[in-house]
Amino acid sequence: MRSKLIITYILLTVVPISLLGYISYSQYTRSVEAQVGEYVPKILDQANENIDKQMEELTYAPELLYNSSEVISILRKNDYPTRSEFLNDRFIMNSYLSSTYFTEKNTLLGVFVWTTKQRLFSSTTVSYTGFDKEPDWLGQDTIILQDETDLRFKGKPPFFLIVKPILDVENRRNIGTIMTAVKLSFMEKVLLDIKGQDRAELWIMNKKGKVIYHTDPKQIGTVEDMTQFPLTNGSFRAYKNGERMLVSVSESERMDWITVHSIPFKYLTEQADVIRDYVIWIFVAFVLASIILSVYMALTVSRPIYKLSRLMRTIEKGDFQVDLNIDSRDEMGILARSFNSMVARIKELLQLNYHIEIRQKQAELYALQSQINPHFMYNTLETISMAVEEDEKETVVEMVTLLGRMLRFSLSNKDRIVAMNKEVEHINNYLSIQKYRFEQRLHFTIESDIELQQYYSPKFILQPIIENSIKYGLETRKMLSINIRINKIKGIRPNTEDIAISVKDSGTGIDDATLQKIHHLLRSDPIVKRDSGFGLINVHARIMMLFGPGYGLTVERALKEGTEVVIRIPIINDLLTVEKYERIEDESYRG
Repeated sequence: MRSKLIITYILLTVVPISLLGYISYSQYTRSVEAQVGEYVPKILDQANENIDKQMEELTYAPELLYNSSEVISILRKNDYPTRSEFLNDRFIMNSYLSSTYFTEKNTLLGVFVWTTKQRLFSSTTVSYTGFDKEPDWLGQDTIILQDETDLRFKGKPPFFLIVKPILDVENRRNIGTIMTAVKLSFMEKVLLDIKGQDRAELWIMNKKGKVIYHTDPKQIGTVEDMTQFPLTNGSFRAYKNGERMLVSVSESERMDWITVHSIPFKYLTEQADVIRDYVIWIFVAFVLASIILSVYMALTVSRPIYKLSRLMRTIEKGDFQVDLNIDSRDEMGILARSFNSMVARIKELLQLNYHIEIRQKQAELYALQSQINPHFMYNTLETISMAVEEDEKETVVEMVTLLGRMLRFSLSNKDRIVAMNKEVEHINNYLSIQKYRFEQRLHFTIESDIELQQYYSPKFILQPIIENSIKYGLETRKMLSINIRINKIKGIRPNTEDIAISVKDSGTGIDDATLQKIHHLLRSDPIVKRDSGFGLINVHARIMMLFGPGYGLTVERALKEGTEVVIRIPIINDLLTVEKYERIEDESYRG
């Protein structure tokens, strides 16, 4: 009950508050995610528009060449008669490119013009290497990324090339190709307006996943897995190295580029996480206070009940000297007074029936012992009668002498625990009489590994077992051997020894049904379940009532090898112990 009260109190207080806090935090984080997921794509759309405008201006660069007829005429030339004339035209072309395309806010690294005759004119802000031979993509209208060309500038700034063909309008033919090297830094300036850039990753890629620009320069030129992008406009959740990310994407309408913004989710909710941590500490303090209060309340309610339960267990053990002292006037006080009244009444009933019960149990015990005697008397008298009829005087004298010893032993009820040598002598007399009766059909041996006169055993425990062996063993056998062996074995209690008396015969054994019945009776109550049809059950009952569980008989059989009955009793080797068990046999059923 105490545990139930504590658990119920916790469930009614801690659990609802926990659920409320969890739901509130979850709803807040979802709200933040939804707002950021809606806001960032709009910013990316605006950034794409700015990038598209600048790219549109850059793609119109070839148009500036048409403003100079001198430049067009140079591009139309097929051959130069002299080297000096080519150098003069190159100076004019390079000077025009430098003055036309490079301004203070220019984002170009260089401008390159290839003629159809594989002549290169260029103007750059820094020195460069590469372009030693005519590229394969001359005459195309395309964009070339840095890793797709061998062109490199001093300082290794990231860039890309805008490639446009130069058309001779008058002659309607291609007279060259202009390539503008654009710094990627212009994209970075456009994307600086997006909040959280220091924590987020920003990049621009084409529709094949190739990265054109990235806030981490090492990622430029790598290829993203486009299957990880379920949409190209909007926001979605993703996971990177086990960390949840909020990814926002926006596709450029003009350049077919995709701008991506990726930020760890923990940065979006860091303010909520701070509040959450404070709430958790407050919640833990509240839970501890609630548990202390619930334990106190539970103890207040359950302590009297626990005391009542403990006293009831004491009564179950037979001790009625208890008193439930509770002075309260509530239901527990009423229950305590009723309990004390009930215990007092039980004491009165026990005193009233005490002597009746003692007499009844003693009568049962003596009836149990008396069941052994008829077997002995009937078989002994039958053997003597047969010897008298055959007029065997010496045999009769010997048998009467043996019978006298046996009757003297069996009728002396004063001693219930006897020296073991007397019990063995009694069974030796009995077997000797039976041998006179069955002559050569019966053989017996008695072996002992101990000094029998030093130990004691309950009186009259062997004869019923020997009677069964003779009765059932000689029904189907012409000869019967009985071996009795007495020795010490390991005791039931730790560091003790017991005595085992084995009675083994060479009869046909016991059938399965009878053996199962005997085993069932041996495991049953020693008095209530006794069966007069089995003398050995009565012996077992007497031993078990005297010495307790674990002692008594075990019955086993081996196929075609007869039956073995083993009697286990504790070692009794002094008169004080004998007197103790004498008293137990007289008073074992008084409680």
